[in-house]
Amino acid sequence: MSIETTQVEDATRGRWATVQPWLSTLVRLSMAVILVAAAIPKMLDIPQSVRAVRAYRLLPEEVVPLVGTMLPFLELVLALFLFAGLFTRLAAIAWLVMMAAFVFGVAWAWAKGLSIDCGCFGGGGDVAEGTTNYPLHMLERAGFVALGTFLVIWPRSRLSVDGWMRAA
Repeated sequence: MSIETTQVEDATRGRWATVQPWLSTLVRLSMAVILVAAAIPKMLDIPQSVRAVRAYRLLPEEVVPLVGTMLPFLELVLALFLFAGLFTRLAAIAWLVMMAAFVFGVAWAWAKGLSIDCGCFGGGGDVAEGTTNYPLHMLERAGFVALGTFLVIWPRSRLSVDGWMRAA
């Protein structure tokens, strides 16, 4: 390997080391905003959140009210961890687990021929045939999975409790 190649690689690593924490901050805050946007409408209408969970016809009826009620609060708590940059990698893993559950739920509904609004950002429940766009919904979830994966790999971010604790 030549000296020039090594210098270019060192410069590239140096630029990445400078840019990566800011990119991770942007990703972390974007994920937090998405979670707040998902949680607030559900918190404002818990019965609708329960109907949205029920529409998947996936969970036993005994647990549907609990899941529909607790989901927005879980989303909000996860958003707070991401806003603060506290346990960032674990928060990103929790995000990915949540996204896996949502992807599974949408795939289930799609495979069963259900026509539902996912209820991800409020609303939810059965909708008129032909009004559901499952491929677009899955593409959106793929983007959300990409955000979480980025943050699992590169959790170090600026303006974070994690960074403050690391420096102390």
